[in-house]
Amino acid sequence: MVPPGHAKGIGTMQEGSLHASLKAWYMLPGDLSEVTVDGYLVDIVRGELLIEIQTRNFSALKRKLKALIGRHRVRLVFPIPKEKWIGYVAADGQAPLAWRRSPKRGDLEDIFYELVSFPQLVRNPSFSIEILLIREEELRRRSCHRSRKGWSTVDRRLLDVVGHISFQSPFDFLNLLPDTMRSPFTSRDLATALRLSHNLAQKMAYCLRGMGAIEVVGKRGKSLLYVTSVSK
Repeated sequence: MVPPGHAKGIGTMQEGSLHASLKAWYMLPGDLSEVTVDGYLVDIVRGELLIEIQTRNFSALKRKLKALIGRHRVRLVFPIPKEKWIGYVAADGQAPLAWRRSPKRGDLEDIFYELVSFPQLVRNPSFSIEILLIREEELRRRSCHRSRKGWSTVDRRLLDVVGHISFQSPFDFLNLLPDTMRSPFTSRDLATALRLSHNLAQKMAYCLRGMGAIEVVGKRGKSLLYVTSVSK
Protein backbone atom coordinates (compact mmCIF):
# COMPACT_ATOMS: atom_id res chain seq x y z
CA MET A 1 0.00 0.00 0.00
CA VAL A 2 1.38 3.40 -0.99
CA PRO A 3 0.24 6.74 0.52
CA PRO A 4 -1.15 9.26 -1.98
CA GLY A 5 1.46 11.74 -3.12
CA HIS A 6 4.34 9.90 -1.47
CA ALA A 7 7.90 10.89 -2.28
CA LYS A 8 10.41 8.50 -3.82
CA GLY A 9 13.76 9.20 -2.19
CA ILE A 10 15.22 10.02 1.18
CA GLY A 11 15.71 13.71 1.98
CA THR A 12 19.24 14.94 2.42
CA MET A 13 18.62 18.50 3.62
CA GLN A 14 20.24 19.11 7.00
CA GLU A 15 17.14 20.79 8.42
CA GLY A 16 14.97 17.79 7.52
CA SER A 17 12.41 17.44 4.77
CA LEU A 18 9.40 18.01 7.04
CA HIS A 19 10.81 21.22 8.45
CA ALA A 20 11.75 22.51 5.00
CA SER A 21 8.32 21.71 3.55
CA LEU A 22 6.47 23.31 6.47
CA LYS A 23 8.57 26.44 6.15
CA ALA A 24 7.78 26.66 2.43
CA TRP A 25 4.07 26.06 3.10
CA TYR A 26 3.94 28.67 5.87
CA MET A 27 5.76 31.50 4.12
CA LEU A 28 3.83 34.42 2.61
CA PRO A 29 4.96 36.93 -0.02
CA GLY A 30 7.31 39.40 1.64
CA ASP A 31 8.48 37.00 4.34
CA LEU A 32 12.20 36.57 4.90
CA SER A 33 13.75 33.15 5.52
CA GLU A 34 16.77 32.19 7.63
CA VAL A 35 17.48 35.63 9.10
CA THR A 36 19.85 36.24 12.00
CA VAL A 37 18.12 38.21 14.78
CA ASP A 38 19.96 39.08 17.99
CA GLY A 39 22.51 36.40 17.22
CA TYR A 40 19.94 33.65 16.53
CA LEU A 41 18.96 32.20 13.17
CA VAL A 42 15.17 32.57 12.74
CA ASP A 43 13.16 30.44 10.31
CA ILE A 44 10.79 33.17 9.08
CA VAL A 45 10.61 36.92 9.68
CA ARG A 46 7.22 38.43 8.87
CA GLY A 47 7.46 42.15 9.54
CA GLU A 48 7.79 42.48 13.33
CA LEU A 49 6.90 38.81 13.90
CA LEU A 50 9.50 36.07 14.25
CA ILE A 51 8.31 32.56 13.37
CA GLU A 52 10.05 29.38 14.50
CA ILE A 53 8.98 25.98 13.16
CA GLN A 54 9.90 23.10 15.46
CA THR A 55 8.98 19.52 14.64
CA ARG A 56 10.19 18.08 17.98
CA ASN A 57 12.45 18.70 21.00
CA PHE A 58 11.20 22.02 22.40
CA SER A 59 13.91 21.90 25.07
CA ALA A 60 16.50 22.77 22.41
CA LEU A 61 14.64 26.05 21.77
CA LYS A 62 14.23 27.25 25.34
CA ARG A 63 17.22 29.58 25.55
CA LYS A 64 16.60 30.97 22.08
CA LEU A 65 12.92 31.72 22.69
CA LYS A 66 13.55 33.31 26.09
CA ALA A 67 16.10 35.64 24.49
CA LEU A 68 13.95 36.59 21.50
CA ILE A 69 10.64 37.26 23.29
CA GLY A 70 12.36 39.82 25.43
CA ARG A 71 12.49 42.16 22.41
CA HIS A 72 10.27 40.63 19.71
CA ARG A 73 6.94 38.96 19.03
CA VAL A 74 7.56 35.27 18.48
CA ARG A 75 5.29 32.52 17.14
CA LEU A 76 6.19 28.87 17.59
CA VAL A 77 4.73 26.53 14.96
CA PHE A 78 4.41 22.84 15.80
CA PRO A 79 3.08 20.06 13.51
CA ILE A 80 1.02 17.16 14.86
CA PRO A 81 0.36 14.23 12.47
CA LYS A 82 -3.34 13.35 12.22
CA GLU A 83 -2.34 10.67 9.73
CA LYS A 84 1.03 9.02 9.26
CA TRP A 85 2.32 6.64 6.59
CA ILE A 86 5.44 4.65 7.44
CA GLY A 87 7.83 3.53 4.70
CA TYR A 88 10.52 0.90 5.29
CA VAL A 89 13.77 1.40 3.42
CA ALA A 90 16.52 -1.16 2.80
CA ALA A 91 19.87 -0.37 4.41
CA ASP A 92 21.44 0.35 1.02
CA GLY A 93 18.33 1.48 -0.87
CA GLN A 94 16.55 4.74 -1.55
CA ALA A 95 13.00 3.73 -2.45
CA PRO A 96 10.75 2.34 0.32
CA LEU A 97 10.24 -1.42 0.21
CA ALA A 98 6.81 -1.28 1.81
CA TRP A 99 4.31 1.17 3.27
CA ARG A 100 1.77 0.95 6.05
CA ARG A 101 -0.57 3.43 7.67
CA SER A 102 0.18 4.02 11.34
CA PRO A 103 -2.78 3.27 13.64
CA LYS A 104 -1.77 6.23 15.80
CA ARG A 105 -3.53 9.54 15.20
CA GLY A 106 -2.13 12.65 16.77
CA ASP A 107 -4.32 15.24 18.45
CA LEU A 108 -3.99 18.74 19.86
CA GLU A 109 -3.16 17.49 23.37
CA ASP A 110 0.10 16.04 22.00
CA ILE A 111 1.55 19.56 22.25
CA PHE A 112 1.98 18.97 25.98
CA TYR A 113 4.59 16.26 25.42
CA GLU A 114 6.86 19.08 24.25
CA LEU A 115 5.46 22.12 26.05
CA VAL A 116 6.62 20.75 29.42
CA SER A 117 10.00 22.27 28.51
CA PHE A 118 8.78 25.86 29.00
CA PRO A 119 5.06 26.29 29.87
CA GLN A 120 5.89 29.53 31.70
CA LEU A 121 6.83 31.22 28.41
CA VAL A 122 3.17 31.07 27.36
CA ARG A 123 2.47 33.75 29.99
CA ASN A 124 4.47 36.26 27.92
CA PRO A 125 2.12 38.29 25.67
CA SER A 126 4.85 38.40 23.00
CA PHE A 127 4.73 34.62 22.61
CA SER A 128 2.14 32.53 20.75
CA ILE A 129 1.85 28.96 19.50
CA GLU A 130 0.25 27.62 16.35
CA ILE A 131 -0.41 23.91 15.87
CA LEU A 132 -0.58 22.53 12.34
CA LEU A 133 -2.49 19.27 11.92
CA ILE A 134 -0.80 17.40 9.11
CA ARG A 135 -0.60 14.21 7.09
CA GLU A 136 2.95 12.97 6.90
CA GLU A 137 5.11 10.07 5.85
CA GLU A 138 7.97 8.73 7.91
CA LEU A 139 10.82 6.77 6.36
CA ARG A 140 12.54 4.14 8.49
CA ARG A 141 15.71 2.17 7.84
CA ARG A 142 16.94 -0.87 9.72
CA SER A 143 19.68 0.30 12.03
CA CYS A 144 23.14 -1.18 11.55
CA HIS A 145 24.53 0.34 14.76
CA ARG A 146 25.43 -2.23 17.38
CA SER A 147 23.83 -0.24 20.20
CA ARG A 148 20.54 0.09 18.33
CA LYS A 149 18.07 -2.54 17.27
CA GLY A 150 15.18 -2.49 14.86
CA TRP A 151 14.29 0.47 12.67
CA SER A 152 15.32 4.11 13.00
CA THR A 153 13.65 7.15 11.45
CA VAL A 154 15.71 8.69 8.64
CA ASP A 155 13.27 11.28 7.31
CA ARG A 156 9.81 12.76 7.73
CA ARG A 157 7.88 14.22 4.80
CA LEU A 158 4.87 16.51 4.59
CA LEU A 159 1.90 15.21 2.59
CA ASP A 160 -0.71 17.82 3.49
CA VAL A 161 -1.77 20.38 6.10
CA VAL A 162 -5.35 19.60 7.13
CA GLY A 163 -5.97 22.17 9.87
CA HIS A 164 -4.44 24.65 12.27
CA ILE A 165 -5.23 26.34 15.57
CA SER A 166 -3.57 29.28 17.33
CA PHE A 167 -3.01 29.86 21.03
CA GLN A 168 -2.45 33.54 21.77
CA SER A 169 -2.71 33.36 25.58
CA PRO A 170 -2.67 30.76 28.36
CA PHE A 171 -6.46 30.82 28.56
CA ASP A 172 -6.82 29.76 24.92
CA PHE A 173 -5.56 26.37 26.10
CA LEU A 174 -8.62 26.03 28.34
CA ASN A 175 -10.64 25.44 25.18
CA LEU A 176 -9.05 21.98 25.14
CA LEU A 177 -10.93 21.09 28.33
CA PRO A 178 -14.28 19.40 27.71
CA ASP A 179 -17.44 21.30 28.66
CA THR A 180 -18.34 18.38 30.93
CA MET A 181 -15.24 18.86 33.09
CA ARG A 182 -16.27 19.66 36.64
CA SER A 183 -14.11 21.62 39.05
CA PRO A 184 -12.14 20.79 41.01
CA PHE A 185 -10.52 18.02 38.98
CA THR A 186 -7.43 15.83 39.10
CA SER A 187 -5.11 14.75 36.32
CA ARG A 188 -6.90 11.38 36.33
CA ASP A 189 -10.22 13.16 35.80
CA LEU A 190 -8.57 14.95 32.89
CA ALA A 191 -7.30 11.67 31.45
CA THR A 192 -10.76 10.10 31.68
CA ALA A 193 -12.61 13.09 30.19
CA LEU A 194 -10.23 13.47 27.24
CA ARG A 195 -9.38 9.76 26.83
CA LEU A 196 -5.70 10.43 27.35
CA SER A 197 -3.02 8.38 29.03
CA HIS A 198 -2.48 9.44 32.63
CA ASN A 199 1.09 10.37 31.71
CA LEU A 200 -0.08 12.86 29.06
CA ALA A 201 -2.85 14.19 31.34
CA GLN A 202 -0.22 14.88 34.03
CA LYS A 203 1.90 16.77 31.51
CA MET A 204 -1.16 18.73 30.41
CA ALA A 205 -2.01 19.68 34.00
CA TYR A 206 1.62 20.63 34.67
CA CYS A 207 1.69 22.90 31.61
CA LEU A 208 -1.69 24.52 32.30
CA ARG A 209 -0.58 25.22 35.85
CA GLY A 210 2.80 26.55 34.73
CA MET A 211 1.22 28.98 32.29
CA GLY A 212 -1.33 30.13 34.87
CA ALA A 213 -4.46 28.73 33.23
CA ILE A 214 -5.31 26.45 36.18
CA GLU A 215 -4.36 26.54 39.84
CA VAL A 216 -4.13 24.09 42.72
CA VAL A 217 -6.84 24.32 45.38
CA GLY A 218 -6.16 21.21 47.42
CA LYS A 219 -5.77 17.46 47.21
CA ARG A 220 -7.93 14.40 46.75
CA GLY A 221 -5.91 11.66 48.39
CA LYS A 222 -2.45 12.03 46.87
CA SER A 223 -3.72 13.79 43.73
CA LEU A 224 -3.67 17.57 43.29
CA LEU A 225 -7.03 19.26 42.74
CA TYR A 226 -7.22 21.95 40.04
CA VAL A 227 -9.63 24.69 39.05
CA THR A 228 -9.43 26.99 36.05
CA SER A 229 -8.00 30.41 36.81
CA VAL A 230 -10.77 32.10 34.78
CA SER A 231 -14.06 30.95 33.30
CA LYS A 232 -13.78 29.42 29.81
